[in-house]
Amino acid sequence: MNAWVLGAILICLPLRALAVPNAAEAPPTRVIVLGVDHAAQLVSPNDSPATLAAFLDRTKPAAICVERSPEAFARHSYYEFTYEIQDVIVPFARARGIALCPVDWAPPVEDARLGFGLDLESIPEVRPDKGFQAFLVFPKPAQLTRDIFHADTPSNLSNIHEWATTAAKRAGDDLPRRLYLYRTYLQAKRLVAAARAYAGETVVLVVGEFHKRDIEAILSDDASIEIVQPSAIGRPTKTQETKANSNAYRHAIASFNLLGVQAETGNIDYAFVEESVSGLVGSAPRAETELYRTRLDLLRKRISPEEAILRYQRIAASAEDARFSWTGVQDHDRVDSYFDPFGNLTVRQRALLESARECGAVGRKDEVDRVFDTISSELPPAKARQFGAYFSRYIRA
Repeated sequence: MNAWVLGAILICLPLRALAVPNAAEAPPTRVIVLGVDHAAQLVSPNDSPATLAAFLDRTKPAAICVERSPEAFARHSYYEFTYEIQDVIVPFARARGIALCPVDWAPPVEDARLGFGLDLESIPEVRPDKGFQAFLVFPKPAQLTRDIFHADTPSNLSNIHEWATTAAKRAGDDLPRRLYLYRTYLQAKRLVAAARAYAGETVVLVVGEFHKRDIEAILSDDASIEIVQPSAIGRPTKTQETKANSNAYRHAIASFNLLGVQAETGNIDYAFVEESVSGLVGSAPRAETELYRTRLDLLRKRISPEEAILRYQRIAASAEDARFSWTGVQDHDRVDSYFDPFGNLTVRQRALLESARECGAVGRKDEVDRVFDTISSELPPAKARQFGAYFSRYIRA
């Protein structure tokens, strides 16, 4: 048995014997491959965090496989953009004692540098305005109506299939496709290892929809596996979704849409966000909820910039230097997250920042400068440099 196959089995067998049943004797394992658009749960009510959690509950899985390599997963390290893994699936599984099986593969840093000229997970000090490593946004209206079973329809993935099966015109440009094929093949094989470890039970893989069809094709001839489409399990009821919902999900939805770069796109399902913010009203921390409410009222043009400034200033005056309930921040030595240029500021600092945004909109430039000086002076040098760059891009612009 290859070392990586054994590793995949071991990491998702914390409570089981190491012996794997003979595939010919064991009943088939139900394997459900749920294809997702990473972090789209934060913008689409039909594919929300609560919908995902309620769906997983319906599947009654013995194990859930996730898109991260065993080595990184063992360090509690996740991709920045996989909100659904670190904020929904992992807490869901651990609260219920469900095994977690990391199945991804990534090229060694040296190979990535050789092929692409950079470390694919290395983040520049200041993220670019667009392109690779830029802040995550969902700018297309169709992304707001995405359904949790979107990837079950083959025609929805036809462009992915065409790209994966068509070599680049220049062989020297074909590395991304070739790497994708190799990566997806290893994901499938690690999923097989998990399925054999849980013979006769249900194993769910939540993975980027790019990989779904190829993984299922690789597994299709394995008699020990029965592939079940997520849509065959059925959509959770509204009651089930309501039960699965939580303030943790509401904070993430509010933060991503109201404070993150997503707000700059204007592509927001306001009813979805309104429901999340309303669900937080009356819960602690109060200053954080009031900040969300003020930003939402402003974006919906229910209050003027001048009224928003007064509300932000009151929040700043009353808020302690507490962190937000959800930020998406992974590197706490940075001022940003993958979703928000200012994600690692405190609630007080963020209230001041939002007041500066509106002061700039009404021509009160001196107050903008004062806020910049105040927050900059409170940050260590590296964070201050990042803050200055983002402040110029998003506040003074």
